[in-house]
Amino acid sequence: MKRALISLSDKTGIVEFAKGLVAQGFELISTGGTKKVLEEAGLAPLAVEEVTDFPEILDGRVKTLNPYIHGGLLGRRDLKEHVETMEKLGICPIDLVCVNLYPFKETITDPTKKLADAIENIDIGGPSMLRSAAKNFNDVTVVVDPADHAKVLAELQATGQTSLATRKALAAKAFRHTAAYDALIAQYLSQTEDAVAELTLTYELEEPMRYGENSHQKAWFYRDALPKAYAVTAAKQLHGKQLSYNNIKDADAALRIAREFTEPTVVALKHMNPCGIGQAPTLEEAWDLAYAADPISIFGGIIVLNRVVDAKTAAKMHKLFLEIIIAPGFTPEALAILTQKKNLRLLELDFSQKDETPAYETVSVMGGLLVQEQDMTLEDPTTWQVVTKKAPTKEQLRSLELALKAVKHTKSNAIVIANEKQTLGIGAGQPNRIDSTKIAVAHAKEKIDDTVGLASDAFFPMDDCVEYAAQNGIKAIIQPGGSIRDEDSIKMADKYGIAMVTTGIRHFRH
Repeated sequence: MKRALISLSDKTGIVEFAKGLVAQGFELISTGGTKKVLEEAGLAPLAVEEVTDFPEILDGRVKTLNPYIHGGLLGRRDLKEHVETMEKLGICPIDLVCVNLYPFKETITDPTKKLADAIENIDIGGPSMLRSAAKNFNDVTVVVDPADHAKVLAELQATGQTSLATRKALAAKAFRHTAAYDALIAQYLSQTEDAVAELTLTYELEEPMRYGENSHQKAWFYRDALPKAYAVTAAKQLHGKQLSYNNIKDADAALRIAREFTEPTVVALKHMNPCGIGQAPTLEEAWDLAYAADPISIFGGIIVLNRVVDAKTAAKMHKLFLEIIIAPGFTPEALAILTQKKNLRLLELDFSQKDETPAYETVSVMGGLLVQEQDMTLEDPTTWQVVTKKAPTKEQLRSLELALKAVKHTKSNAIVIANEKQTLGIGAGQPNRIDSTKIAVAHAKEKIDDTVGLASDAFFPMDDCVEYAAQNGIKAIIQPGGSIRDEDSIKMADKYGIAMVTTGIRHFRH
């Protein structure tokens, strides 16, 4: 008689599956709670102890780690020596294993659980059985996903056995499952380590994408196995078509910027760079400022608002073609307005978690992976150094603070000009800093006055940017400093009566 070993933490669909196996002539072996569920359903599984002739010990830590289990899984039916050994020792083959693992992820994401709880939910016997069965997929069917129950039963009903192709695919899934499980444990136990010799990461498929950066590229969207609350993956889509690969990257970039602000703020983003940021006492006023910052680039952009969207703000946004709007909520009136556009994506996200400690961010390169902390540095104006003869006014300092928050999230080389309420000009991604300065000045030209400030994401390698800014009306500049030619830029600032502040912190965004 064929044998199936069933041992589950999540028992979803198991009764129907087990009954299907019995109907195909399988004898069932089970453990603990799973055995009880099967018995209550009218089935009569063997206890593991009846197979091993050894009691469960150490509070259940040892029950299936036994030659009568693993010999039954690993013994090759096509090798005479294996068959003779199994017969000699009375080891019966196990032909199918249906196992899922202790809820380690659920335990470590429960704030009421402690380290000891996490340790007790590290499964040992389950992964061991899955790996044994998966290694011997030529003879053994291994099932870790309830979604595979129907396929396995259909093949058994049709031919009396599963196909080799199916067993191989299920084995691969089992190894992915145990690898992800182990990776999660490794991450959890390595939280206090800055660098490890072997980096193990695990992600879960959110959805296949329609395409990648371009229509000829395949793409998939994966979420972190331990998801964050303030992330695109946590957003609830209320309306619109599926997010694209580029939408997700842009939405992520916009959320990083919005995280910098506490008062009502609107961030408009295009192609990974901010094109307008406005902050004001009300959301509607903040929208007006963000829109006015660059009414051309905002077309087809990503909008993040850090307050619940009201009808007045929604009505103004409705006039434009926008790709995505993300906010902590939408009033019913705002939703009624915005959902008139069937393709506009509306995402709702919990902004109260915006300051949660982020995971490390990773970037793939050919042949490897770069890993770093996110740039979550909070600028402290009390630590800034005035390096020129002239100091900035209080109004200029507020402008510099907004400009710095924006330049931090703009692709290098980056220059941002702003007043205390909105960005006015953004120069991004140029191979030299003077070109970025010229672009920012060109956008801000009409609005430059004595109150605005200019921020640079890195030091000035030459004094040309300072001179160009001064010649176009800029009166206050903030930059990290640190160049061997800092003094040249300081002297140029003094020549034109500009106030210059250094922060000591660079904010490259490559």
